[in-house]
Amino acid sequence: MAPGFTLPSQDGSMVSLSQFLGKKTIVLFFYPKDESYGCTKEACSFRDNYEVFQEAGAELIGISADDQASHKSFASHHKLPFILLSDPERKVAGLYNVGKTMGLIPGRATYVIDKKGVIRKIFSSQFNFQKHIEEAIKIVKEI
Repeated sequence: MAPGFTLPSQDGSMVSLSQFLGKKTIVLFFYPKDESYGCTKEACSFRDNYEVFQEAGAELIGISADDQASHKSFASHHKLPFILLSDPERKVAGLYNVGKTMGLIPGRATYVIDKKGVIRKIFSSQFNFQKHIEEAIKIVKEI
């Protein structure tokens, strides 16, 4: 089962996993840093495939340690249509066992969570950004 959480979004509202349970599949992706090369590539690829996820009944939620202002700027700059949540102390990342790469870089992992809150897929790769999107689409379409 996916651990529950409540975190602030880029617009200042509090978002909980429980808001989506029973309604949508969740693609929850943890990423290291707003505006970094890899994170921008990943976020923009999720953006470019947003309709595919929506048509499959899934909602995208990104989480990093960046603050709300950074998320708001990142989302605006790249026209990201999905929710970005701020986890400054990396507590939620810890609940999901998203560690650090080489002990330094916050991890990059994607979780597909079904409507019942069951984690159906975990994909973790710091450098294969596109594979996160491909794996998530594959599972979301199967659910």
